[in-house]
Amino acid sequence: MEQTIKTQRRFLEGDPVMWTIVFALSLISILVVYSASGTLAFRKLGGDTEYYLLKHSVLVIAGLAAMWISHKIDYKYYSRLSRFGLLLSVPLLLFTWKFGTVINEAGRWLTIPYINHTFQPADLAKLALIANVASMLAKRQQIIHASQRSLTPVLIWCGIICGLIGLSSVSESLILFSTCMLIMFIGRVPLHYLATLVMVGVLALGIALVAGQRFETAKSRIKYFFSDTELPFQAEQSYIAIASGGVFGKGPGNSDQRNFLPHPYSDFIFAIIVEEYGLIGALAVIGLYLTFLYRGMQVVANSERAFGGLLSAGLSFSLVIHALVNMCVATGLTPITGLTLPLVSMGGNSLLFTGITIGIIISISRGENVVVGKRNLSRKEIRLAGR
Repeated sequence: MEQTIKTQRRFLEGDPVMWTIVFALSLISILVVYSASGTLAFRKLGGDTEYYLLKHSVLVIAGLAAMWISHKIDYKYYSRLSRFGLLLSVPLLLFTWKFGTVINEAGRWLTIPYINHTFQPADLAKLALIANVASMLAKRQQIIHASQRSLTPVLIWCGIICGLIGLSSVSESLILFSTCMLIMFIGRVPLHYLATLVMVGVLALGIALVAGQRFETAKSRIKYFFSDTELPFQAEQSYIAIASGGVFGKGPGNSDQRNFLPHPYSDFIFAIIVEEYGLIGALAVIGLYLTFLYRGMQVVANSERAFGGLLSAGLSFSLVIHALVNMCVATGLTPITGLTLPLVSMGGNSLLFTGITIGIIISISRGENVVVGKRNLSRKEIRLAGR
């Protein structure tokens, strides 16, 4: 038994709590997507519900494989890769804005030739920007108060990437901008410089709204959110699903609103979770995400290197806020967005990049555990030598 545990720890290195959370959310994802995609399968495939079960299960496994590979890579290498990711993201985002594939009235995807699979460049851009901001701030920790000009590249990249993402997704852009603000705050950037970043963000978002695809959509969603008389159809169906779930829910596979709610397997999957598993299931899912954020912040606290701490903070915050916004949309606490629930919603590109993101966080926890272990060993050796 002890040998088995040691083998598992060598195979799944890093924070064991994070691994447990990931596996739990992956299992929940397979169960709920199988239930929520029943109507889609009947409409498109004549009732072959097993198709989406198998497809989504394969994608979940692919995401876990990406997580395992990225957690085995020393996280310091991501600092070097982030700049290349940014340089690649800019033309991809521009091309997507002009010539991207439109899905659900949003042109956020590129279709990869030959394999006919869609790819969302914003996921690459978000990961690259967070890693690059963490890297640039880590390198400037000693001069961060003495030379504020050294922070200009951080502002420029934040403005460019957030603005380009905002051309097709305002909510994604706002979450990414908030994440960059958090990284800079943790990185001891002076408050007046953060105010400059806010002005850059407002300017970039304003240009993105005027020049982009989503201005009218964003305006109408905000209008509906503050309206006392008008309620969007998808919001109404989501509220019905949540209200009918009760404390314990209707049970797995017994959702009724999946037949009426648009995109119950992606944007509004949390409503299906509440309907089938009740308040207990909803609190369990929320608890898993909050625990993940807590473990990510523990990695920050234990980090011996600035880059590892800033990167873990940025990635953990981005993923969990993404999830909380999705849940707030389903419950009517925020305007409707097109955000999915990380690790749970059906999707290929999102599952892959979410896996990479979590793998990087676990890689940081793995690296810092090694550093702490070596430090403790040296102290023990010193005590033994003193005796």
